[in-house]
Amino acid sequence: MPPYAVRPPAEHLAKRLLKRRFDARQLPELRVLVEKCAARAGLRESRRGDFVLAVDEIATNAVEHAGGAGVLLLRRVGDELECRITDSGPGFSPSLIPRVLPGLDGATSGRGLWLTQLVTDRFAVARGEPGAVVTLAMRLP
Repeated sequence: MPPYAVRPPAEHLAKRLLKRRFDARQLPELRVLVEKCAARAGLRESRRGDFVLAVDEIATNAVEHAGGAGVLLLRRVGDELECRITDSGPGFSPSLIPRVLPGLDGATSGRGLWLTQLVTDRFAVARGEPGAVVTLAMRLP
C-alpha cells in the first residue's frame, strides 16, 4: 500500500500544537517553531531533523508553486506528530510524485515531495478549496 493511502489516526485524539500562516519571509521562523514543537511532543532527535526537513520542503513548495503562502497546522494525533499544510495554488495529484529520485528518471522537479514521502511514516495529498492539502506524519516513541 502506498504511504499516502495509510489511514490517519482518529481525529478525536488530536491535540493542536501550532497553527501558523506563512509566506517566504516566515519560512526560517517556521522551521524553528516546528523543531521546538516536535521536541516538546517527544519526537526523537534522530527523526526530528527529517521531520523538520519534510515540513520545510512542503511549506517551500506552497510558497514557490502554490500562491506564495500557506497555512501550517501541527498536531499530535494519537501516537503521531502530524503536519498539515494547505495552500491556495492549483493543487496536484499524488501521481506527480516521482517514484525514484528526481533526476535519475529525467524529472526536473518533485525532489521535495519524493523526499517527504521517503522519510515520513504517513503522507497524503488531497485537494483543498482551493489548492492542495498535504499531510505528513511521524510516529512518536
